[in-house]
Amino acid sequence: MGFIRNIIESRSEEDLELYGELKKLLHFSPRKINQYKKAFTHRSVQMLDKNGIPINYERLEFLGDSILGSVIAAYLYKKVPKGTEGYLTQMRSKIVNREHLNELGKDLNLIKFVKSNIDQSNVGDNIHGNIFEALIGAIYLDKGYNFCQKFIYNKVIVPYVDIEKLEGKITSYKGLIIEWCQKQKKKYNFDSYEDTGNDPIKHFSVKISIDGKQIAKGRATSKKKAEEQASKRVYYAFQDEISLD
Repeated sequence: MGFIRNIIESRSEEDLELYGELKKLLHFSPRKINQYKKAFTHRSVQMLDKNGIPINYERLEFLGDSILGSVIAAYLYKKVPKGTEGYLTQMRSKIVNREHLNELGKDLNLIKFVKSNIDQSNVGDNIHGNIFEALIGAIYLDKGYNFCQKFIYNKVIVPYVDIEKLEGKITSYKGLIIEWCQKQKKKYNFDSYEDTGNDPIKHFSVKISIDGKQIAKGRATSKKKAEEQASKRVYYAFQDEISLD
């Protein structure tokens, strides 16, 4: 009640609105509202606190990433008692990979809270996962580890974690293709280059060759995405030969 009273006395409509939205999202009453405001502040805003430290989500993202990883690790350790270290590490990576975190951030519509001096169309997809991790960091600083654990369980583990489905999920087609080529003693090559084209946004193209023969091409707004696109096409071309084990 003291926190709400302080907001009302400060007559901050912005803080009151954020408090109400966060209470609906988190299912508890946030106290240190400034931590959450920081979690949704992009570095482009270029604000400093009284100690000259940048006010943005990046440090909270680092903290939240570590907490998320520890909660997921503890869950998998209990859930899969016969899982080896390698298996548990692989499963954790599939849950906390950047693509999945971006999906989580989008599902929670966290982007609506973000303050940025850059248009949302130009910040990239990773901002969704970044602010999801920053939110976890803010929850930790506000309410402690147990609240973080409960939030992650309700928002990540219950709706998204299915061990059997995760076992068959491919998180990196490029990594899978490289591993397969190495096992089969095949020579592979990723030929990446900037594709000027006529698009207003810079694109990259990738050609993948195996044993000197071009197998697939990919084109996207980043080198990594183009490589994944091309690698996915290689995977489907050799699907009957590539093992997910």
